[in-house]
Amino acid sequence: MAEPQHILDCDVLIVGGGINGAGIARDAAGRGLSVVLCEKDDLASHTSSASTKLIHGGLRYLEYYEFHLVRKALIEREVLLRAAPHIMWPLRFVMPHAQGQRPALLIRAGLFLYDLLARRELLPASAGINLRNHVAGKPLKPEFERGFIYSDGWVDDARLVVLNAIDACEKGATILTQAVCTRLERKTADWEATLFKPSCGHIRVNARYVVNAAGPWTADVLHAAVPRADGGQLRLIKGSHIVVKRMFEHDNAYIFQHPDGRIVFAIPYERDFTLIGTTDLDYQGDANQVAIDEDEIAYLCQLASRYFAKPIVPADVVWTYSGVRPLVEDGADAKAVTRDYRLEVDDNGPPILSVFGGKITTFRKLAEEAVDHIARALDNRHGGWTHNACLPGGDLFGAEPRNKSVLEFDAWRRAQIARYSGLPSELVARYCRTYGTRIHTLLAERTDVASLGDEIAPGLYATEVEYLRRYEWARSAQDILWRRTKLGLHLPPAAADHLQSWLAAHPLAR
Repeated sequence: MAEPQHILDCDVLIVGGGINGAGIARDAAGRGLSVVLCEKDDLASHTSSASTKLIHGGLRYLEYYEFHLVRKALIEREVLLRAAPHIMWPLRFVMPHAQGQRPALLIRAGLFLYDLLARRELLPASAGINLRNHVAGKPLKPEFERGFIYSDGWVDDARLVVLNAIDACEKGATILTQAVCTRLERKTADWEATLFKPSCGHIRVNARYVVNAAGPWTADVLHAAVPRADGGQLRLIKGSHIVVKRMFEHDNAYIFQHPDGRIVFAIPYERDFTLIGTTDLDYQGDANQVAIDEDEIAYLCQLASRYFAKPIVPADVVWTYSGVRPLVEDGADAKAVTRDYRLEVDDNGPPILSVFGGKITTFRKLAEEAVDHIARALDNRHGGWTHNACLPGGDLFGAEPRNKSVLEFDAWRRAQIARYSGLPSELVARYCRTYGTRIHTLLAERTDVASLGDEIAPGLYATEVEYLRRYEWARSAQDILWRRTKLGLHLPPAAADHLQSWLAAHPLAR
């Protein structure tokens, strides 16, 4: 191999650009540590964009007595909602009760415990409901007469990753996407890594500390760096989702219980659709090539059709996605494998911290704990700070997270629609939800449609594409249409090819 043209020195090298890697980069950079993050593909291109897109405590984990995990996640719900109210919001979940399920009193007791495990300032309590006269009962089969309703939250998972990376970058971190870590070697005083990024060749990184946050590839990275290490504690579970045309008009979600003990959510999605998922299957294949299979589609259709008056069949499915969750092996059935995380440090020389398991809701707490380990090892005296900090775009009413930003988001959005009155109101509304206060960077000095540049696809203008390339590391049509936005669901199939051609014809200015 030729001598690398680029050499970077840093305190912390993070391998993996999913939610855990981006969250750790943000926290570490905010404590004054120099950080390099490398991701072999795009940010959030694997597990972190393939979730059910919920900020939740995990009601079903109470069944497995994971009270500590549930409480930790419940506390984090409102911390995150306040930090990024543009990409997260409260959501009510309806649970129809059917014969043969757990007794209604037992379910009500579980929901009561769910309400009590953490303080709530933003989310209303659970309650029993009569589905015969509740709006959520209308789409269901008539035999479902009673049920329960409780609160959790919704999140745009891929954008959550990107916002963490933006914040890390603005605090000094170097974020390298499309950069594969091809070598990771422990030296006497530090780590020496080689990255390969097609646009600039080989990059050598000298780091005092390495964080292995490679998701499904965590065990592989650890074994390559420390051959004697045991990476067998990671268990890969495939989760798949289907998207169909909108099944109901109200804004509540559903949680359906299957006789085999599994649960499936049906969630309002992108205004015109319903998201249904997930499955839980052990996965042994290539984590780069994860896809739903026909049995999973049939399973999700069958379970949803057990509850909805209008049956769902595979032909109704307009989009699917699948991801592999890297969970901590605990010997349980796939649906019961713990979603808690484990941080393991090998400090037989320059240290490497590996992240095993985790879920989106607890990413901030995981990152804080990980950086506490790093800070101690590197004699950094700065404490955690993310508990009371907005993510980029979340500072609707000031720099600190506020309940007002969640409770009055609609009022803030109406104010932006009035401010940018020369643009279509639906477009400004989408920008508000996608970018929050960063809408003002996106639309700087742009007051009418003509100023937005080429309309590359319906509702997608050159101004937004250039913003995503310049500030959010978007490089391909896939990055833009499916991770930075979900416009891919709303556009004709040819739009992706047209956008890719436009990108090729308009190189990003350096």
